[in-house]
Amino acid sequence: MAIKKATIQQQVAAALAEANPADRPLVTIQAVAGPSVWLMSMLGLIGQLFLTYYFITVTEQAVVIHKADRMTNRPNHIAYALAPAQVAGAIGDIRRNTVWSSFRFQLPGRPQPTRMNVHRQWRAEMDHLLTLLTGTNPAPAPARPTSGPHA
Repeated sequence: MAIKKATIQQQVAAALAEANPADRPLVTIQAVAGPSVWLMSMLGLIGQLFLTYYFITVTEQAVVIHKADRMTNRPNHIAYALAPAQVAGAIGDIRRNTVWSSFRFQLPGRPQPTRMNVHRQWRAEMDHLLTLLTGTNPAPAPARPTSGPHA
């Protein structure tokens, strides 16, 4: 079972190379689709049934979403392969939180946007992915030093 971020990224890159050897991943994140991860964790095994695990990768040619195997945490199969232009308007409601950040992603064939929860260990990659897809960086701007009598 892959737990380390680097191992997960290698496994996703290998799965992408099998599907399209000419394409190269730019950034990969692991996301948990569904309601609040906190709420589902409190419900135990029943709550886990409401969650779906994905790897979202922006490549040079596409946005590829692999469904993750629950037992091995490896990319299972490609659920969606989308053109970057198609994804730009499909992302919204970006929320950066201390542990679990989230954004809404309108997946093809779904009536409503899917909430994608991203753990803080993937936050830098999430910011990079969202910047590539939406053109705006969701990371807060660094605080500017103030000048004046209290500085």
